[in-house]
Amino acid sequence: MAYVLLFSGQANQHADMLPWLESAPSAAPVLRQMEAHIGSDWRAALADPLRRADNGFAQGVITGTALAAWAALQAAGLGAPLAVAGYSVGELAAFAAAGAFSAESAMALAQVRARCMDQAVAGLATGLLSVTGMARTRAQALCPALECAIDLGPEQAVFAGLDADLDAALLRLQAQGAQCARLGVRVASHSSWMRPALAPFDAALDAFAWSAPVCPLALNATGGMGRQPQALRSALVAQVASTVQWESCMQALAERQPHCVLEIGAGAALARLWNARYPAVPARSMDEFKDLQGVLDWLHRNAAAD
Repeated sequence: MAYVLLFSGQANQHADMLPWLESAPSAAPVLRQMEAHIGSDWRAALADPLRRADNGFAQGVITGTALAAWAALQAAGLGAPLAVAGYSVGELAAFAAAGAFSAESAMALAQVRARCMDQAVAGLATGLLSVTGMARTRAQALCPALECAIDLGPEQAVFAGLDADLDAALLRLQAQGAQCARLGVRVASHSSWMRPALAPFDAALDAFAWSAPVCPLALNATGGMGRQPQALRSALVAQVASTVQWESCMQALAERQPHCVLEIGAGAALARLWNARYPAVPARSMDEFKDLQGVLDWLHRNAAAD
């Protein structure tokens, strides 16, 4: 089957995401592993804005639910994808889905990653700002205190910075015609503010077993494809404090000529972005389906197309 997988990142998690997940027996082992880290009340917790934005909880629930959904797809007989990519923290689930390390390792690493990131900006109020409808270079020129955290295309990006600078930038950029929104993320991800997180996160990776993945991965840190474990490890560390090259990741995946694209996670932001760039290759998010069978039916209709 000619399909690629995208794993969602932080900010779109919600209490009703993937509503069929607990009814899929094959997802249960992964959900239990996730709940050992973040608690069994995760759906109720997602209804609380403060808990939903907590870095450790958010990264844990995003990684765990994505891998539980992937386990359900595998149990249904879905074959390996052409390639995989994860957006920000979604890269942990992507690496595990491709076989670079286990799902259990990915969930443990989500906690380590969140802790390292929180400690990097301890005592500071930082976050992220989404900006669309304005060239990234112009937005940065107007708001030099911000850094580009995620490159989404010619007129769409996510910026990192201190809360006061982000709030001022939102008003200034809106006045210039851009569409802006603060994201529910409490750290200045993928920016120089995260540099103190690199060494402890890299050291923590020594405790985990790595394998060659079954398919290539589009890497946030470079925008290119990777498959060699050491290169994957280096990229996973680097992306914490460098711009996510998502536009280049999409291009690298498109070059694999998939018949369709499936986003695994909450919301459908990545699927919408893909459809805007590559309308001839349909993309859907699992969060748009009421049950697992609907996902499988869509994949079989589209991934096997000539």
